Amino acid sequence: MTFEIVNIALIGVAYIFALFFVAFATSKGWLSTNWVRHPFFYVLSLGVSLSAWTYYGIIDLAWQHGYGVLAYYLGTGAMFLFAPVALEPLARLAQRYQLTSPADLLVFRYHSREAGTLATLFMLLGLLPLIALQIQAVAETLALLSRDNVAALTLPDSGVTSKDLIAFLYCVLLALFTSTYGASRKRRAGLASAMALESLVKLVALLAVGLYAVYGVFGGLGGLDKWLAQNSDMQQLLYSPIKQGSSHTLLLVFIATAVAMPHIFYLSIAERPATQGLRTASWGFPLFLLLMALPIFPIMWAGFALDVAEPVQYFTLAVPRASGSALLTIVAFIGGLSAATGALIMITLALSTMVMNHWLLPGTRWQSDDNMYRQLLWLRRALVAALFLAGFAFYLLLNNRLSLSDLAIIAFIASLQFLPGIFAVIHWPQGNRRGFIGGLLAGMLIWAAGLLFPAMVGNSGIALPGGNYQIPLGMEIWPQITTLSLSMNVLLFVGLSIFTRASSLERYAADLCSDDSISQALRLELDVQSAADFRMRLSESLGAATASQEVSRALRQLNLPENERRPYALRQLRDKLEANLSGLLGRVLAGQIVDRHLPFVTSDQPANKDINLIETRLSRYKNQLTGLAAELNNLRLYHRQMLEELPMAACSLGRDGEILLWNYAMTDLTGVGASEVIGSKLEYLPEPWRGLLTEFAQSADGSRFKQQVEMDGNSHWLNLHKTRLKQRTGKYGREAGKDSVRDRGKDNRGDGQMLLVEDITETQVLEQELMHSERLASVGRLAAGVAHEVGNPVTGIACLAQNLQFESDNPEVLETADQILSQTQRISRIVHSLVSFSHSGSQESEKAPVDLHACVEEAVQLLSLQRDKTQVTFANRVPEDLYALGDNQRLIQVFINLLSNARDASPDGGHIDVEGYVRAGLACVSVTDNGPGISPAHRERILEPFFTTKEPGEGTGLGLAMVYSIVEEHGGQLELVSPANLDTGRGARFIVQLPLEGQN
Repeated sequence: MTFEIVNIALIGVAYIFALFFVAFATSKGWLSTNWVRHPFFYVLSLGVSLSAWTYYGIIDLAWQHGYGVLAYYLGTGAMFLFAPVALEPLARLAQRYQLTSPADLLVFRYHSREAGTLATLFMLLGLLPLIALQIQAVAETLALLSRDNVAALTLPDSGVTSKDLIAFLYCVLLALFTSTYGASRKRRAGLASAMALESLVKLVALLAVGLYAVYGVFGGLGGLDKWLAQNSDMQQLLYSPIKQGSSHTLLLVFIATAVAMPHIFYLSIAERPATQGLRTASWGFPLFLLLMALPIFPIMWAGFALDVAEPVQYFTLAVPRASGSALLTIVAFIGGLSAATGALIMITLALSTMVMNHWLLPGTRWQSDDNMYRQLLWLRRALVAALFLAGFAFYLLLNNRLSLSDLAIIAFIASLQFLPGIFAVIHWPQGNRRGFIGGLLAGMLIWAAGLLFPAMVGNSGIALPGGNYQIPLGMEIWPQITTLSLSMNVLLFVGLSIFTRASSLERYAADLCSDDSISQALRLELDVQSAADFRMRLSESLGAATASQEVSRALRQLNLPENERRPYALRQLRDKLEANLSGLLGRVLAGQIVDRHLPFVTSDQPANKDINLIETRLSRYKNQLTGLAAELNNLRLYHRQMLEELPMAACSLGRDGEILLWNYAMTDLTGVGASEVIGSKLEYLPEPWRGLLTEFAQSADGSRFKQQVEMDGNSHWLNLHKTRLKQRTGKYGREAGKDSVRDRGKDNRGDGQMLLVEDITETQVLEQELMHSERLASVGRLAAGVAHEVGNPVTGIACLAQNLQFESDNPEVLETADQILSQTQRISRIVHSLVSFSHSGSQESEKAPVDLHACVEEAVQLLSLQRDKTQVTFANRVPEDLYALGDNQRLIQVFINLLSNARDASPDGGHIDVEGYVRAGLACVSVTDNGPGISPAHRERILEPFFTTKEPGEGTGLGLAMVYSIVEEHGGQLELVSPANLDTGRGARFIVQLPLEGQN
């Protein structure tokens, strides 16, 4: 059964345009994001690694090696089945540092640009046969389906055959698709969707052909068993190659494909969606391989049973064609086209990235501008086109001399040469670049001489001069060449690594690649101070727009603000930028740009451990810690919690002044959260903490006491303590009692110091109150003495006044005597009140109804006698029937003090209003002035003893304190309103609230 070439070509083009549509729909968001990010979608995208060889050529390999062909599925499946051990460490490393290809991984591990250059060269040589395989499979299958009319496409006298023309057009279409959806980072999701569809199509097609082989050709499993019993040679064919031992070599070759092939590395390691995705793939992808392997032998047996004329490698297409079913034949053809298409797209993309990152960009002087992304896009597109052209040229060079399985084995053996170097990335830190490069060169030279060049020139051996003996070459001895090349590779790699010394940068990179990378978390100081500095410096190489875009992208990924300045956060930003630029420009150029523009400050002091980074990683991997490591982590958490919940404020500083610890008490004291300051420096703290802590940390003092700071308008007193972390000497620390005098004289500072801040504000306030009490007691004792000294002459004056009352009948003399007696009594009461207030603050006195209007009037009259004070007018508007229960003389003293203060606060010629009223069952008297009022800073202190805002010598600070004490003794309250006049913002009003007459 044949088809028109135009019809077959249109079917192929329609399928490729279907891939275009799926990619376009995904990039536009028409497909659900949850579906695109599903782990099974990731498993399907991994299926692109099963190329046209696993669709067609695997049948030929099954015929040659029997059950040994299962080594491909066992080798590749084993890598994913043991993914948590075999692939997970590589995947974490690749995602952390944006390593998108084996060349990036090798450059990072061996810290050698030459390693990346050689790896790219040998990867390109090794994958050219695999690219030619896909082109050859599509061209030959299309020619097989249109055998009767394909000659019409041949160009006469040009040497171009129909298959060559078909292959060229196929390459053009794929180059267009790959350039559109593979070269741009923004459209990678669309490419992944197309690759998932490709895997699904070829799986369904292969299973359909297999089912037809079992049930259509043999009539079911029983018929297949009967046919095998009748053809015992077919059963013997399955076991004989295993006895020869070549299947073991196949298993070794196929193990390397999961990590060494760049397109498989990109899909399985660099682009894994998450840890859960790789764990799903650890069983999902082996299941996919199992489904792909099931139809192999039934298809092979069906081809022999039908006695088809086509080569064994095309039995997958020949069996449906022999059935006469056009639909099944088209399905089988589309399955093979899908397998070849997916592999070609991913291989050319992976190789173009490697060539650009390790050949073109590092080797040329990069001229940046604001269209850098566009330049990179078109450069990658040009490389994709060049690789398709190179693959087509290699296909023409081979001229169909090799079968699909031979081409695949040549490519797989080339990838096997990278396995020792990749294995050493995680599992052998002693390996160095000299060993890797030496072993790789030896292995690849043997591979090229024994397999590649004979395939290119069609030579099967080299005749030795002087005899008939010939050294065999080519695919006939591929197991021997594989063993020899890998043995020389490993031998030179191990030998050179042991007998040559690795550089310090290589050892550092090896430690980073080891699974225990926490040991290399170093706290290095950057030569930049903010994220804005990152933009400015990177713009020299990337252009202003690209630099700003990349810095903003990294900040978003780290959830950092645009004005970030903390050193710890800036180190994270540098690492993230280098990782992102590695995905854009390659590891080599990204490292050069970052090292040139964002260098670390060189210092004579050794770098310290980055405590914050170590703790972040421990928190991330705490569920993976077991045994002693888990116990040590629990001990760390216990001590960390003790420091965090310490009731005294504490912060830890590194040697460079970086804040490493900021506990809860420090947060409560300063009002600055730990997340805002961890990783920053003391210079970034707000005042007063910046000056206080910075100056103390830089001083030689071990403690400072009673440091006064202003916080929210209030005074606080702090004790500061400091301890330096001593540096331990020797491999296992300083032995007890062995410190020498010379060692004690050195500055044995380790990784910084610990600052403790003790808030003693309450203690200081209590001390001040105690001092006030002592002062009041002294005043009381002084007042008692003064009262004794003043009391005697006052008593004498009172006696003389009484004598005047008895010795004279003159009304004026009698009135004068009464006034003298009244004033002497008042003097006695005032002195007695002062003594009582100073001693206890309250005193018991007999209470009686008091006329508040009369009290205010008397106070006004007494103040009007002071001619040397500010002259103001008083308005007594207290009702004459307003009475309160209290002591008349002490309440007069209250109003004298309030009116005196109001007069002193008022300007010359001012007016003071005194009003009285009843409110809430209390007798209220308000004294209002028109002075400047009382400032908010003084309101809370005006009732404190000895607090005054007057000039020295004009006030003692006892007036309002005494007023408050007397009012409190009467069971009343004192209220302040300032400003009294809201319109002018001036004046103060004191309201005395006393119990009414008749209230207890």
